[in-house]
Amino acid sequence: MISTITRAFSRRDGHDSGAAAHRPARVALWVTVGVVALGFLIALEIAARHYGQRGPLTDQAREVVFAPKSGTVLYVSMALMLVVLTWRQRFIAFGAAVGIDLVFWLVRWSVGAEMMFGNGALWVTLACAVIAVTRRTGRERVLLLQGVGLALLLVAGRKTGYAWLLITSKTRPMVLDQYVATADHALGNPSWLVGRLVEATGTVGAHVLEFVYIQLAVAAVAVALYQLRHVAARRRFPRHHLVRTFLVIGLLGPGIYMVFPVVGPIFAYGADGGHWAVADLWPATPPPLTAPQAMPFDEFTPRNCMPSLHTAWATAIFLHSRRGPRVMRYAGTFWLIATLGATLGFGYHYGADIVAGVVFTLTIEAGLRALDRGWDRQGVRLVVYGTVVFTALLLSYRFLPVEMAARPWLSGPLVMAAMSSVVYGYVRTTRQWDRQAVPVHLPQPRREQEPQPELV
Repeated sequence: MISTITRAFSRRDGHDSGAAAHRPARVALWVTVGVVALGFLIALEIAARHYGQRGPLTDQAREVVFAPKSGTVLYVSMALMLVVLTWRQRFIAFGAAVGIDLVFWLVRWSVGAEMMFGNGALWVTLACAVIAVTRRTGRERVLLLQGVGLALLLVAGRKTGYAWLLITSKTRPMVLDQYVATADHALGNPSWLVGRLVEATGTVGAHVLEFVYIQLAVAAVAVALYQLRHVAARRRFPRHHLVRTFLVIGLLGPGIYMVFPVVGPIFAYGADGGHWAVADLWPATPPPLTAPQAMPFDEFTPRNCMPSLHTAWATAIFLHSRRGPRVMRYAGTFWLIATLGATLGFGYHYGADIVAGVVFTLTIEAGLRALDRGWDRQGVRLVVYGTVVFTALLLSYRFLPVEMAARPWLSGPLVMAAMSSVVYGYVRTTRQWDRQAVPVHLPQPRREQEPQPELV
């Protein structure tokens, strides 16, 4: 089976369509990114081992043979890699992945081991990396390695997230939920309101929101595959696409968890928090207005609320779906609204988390777009402004929650106005960038027709 893949991918390409002048800079960029990513993964591996858990590197290495945690993620990652291949190669790669998984399934079934799929997808991805190094040359080698790197980065991002959540729960024994819950009075306690609405819809509404919340990666891959659909034909990746935004959000977001640890209303004010909770108040009774203080919590619940990365990722899907067909635009809008309903309605986040998540995403998206097109005054100004607003929101939640709750008629509109100003700045700036990127075709002067000779 592996030999079949090798023969299908054995075509060499001596032509390099990229400009030679830009090749050293791009190679240096990829090497730098790879070294930084590897160092980051090693650091997380050491930290996870310190707490008696497997880190992202060993956890991923085990999935070459042992049952993966999520076969869906491995197949989704392989699907992103397949965008660099021809349709024939895609069918061969997919068939090989399914065949390898069937062999693993039979072996596990015969020995009574844990049943899970996904090993085949990982094997095919790694096989493509070997083929790129040994059987490809020039631009085709670079393109295939970029596809493999994109797939492995997505898998590593998932493993990195698990390690980050473990570290937040172990290193941040005190959480700041009381501060955020107090500040949330300025927004009308939306988590309590939406929580009661979800309960009123019964099991149907809860199941729909749960599906959207869990399958966020499916929507992201659908948009990403649409954006990357021409990679194989054009032999290059687009300058900016959704996967890049997802990875940057996942890289920066957990760092903020360490600065602002929050577990969420379902834990701090609900039954899921057990004896660590302030009281069993969510979603029936809004939290009382008292002087907030940091509160101890258990050592296994992740402090992953501020900002809401589910909101951040859903916002990124919404932004990138705007350039797709009408069905994709409608789906992106639905996914954003449903994700907001799930994050609030299931008690996973406060309203303040949602506002911070939107500002967080728009700032990252603006920075990535400015990086691709070249930094200008508009890009710098938008990124700096978004960073200032995001920082101001976190400082307000931490040091001014009582004042915000005491004057909701003032602080609530101010918080929403701050978020809206970043939204307005992003829309205005990106529209100007898009207009500048469209070449202007001046009308050509019409040539006068020469008189035709008369027929005698």
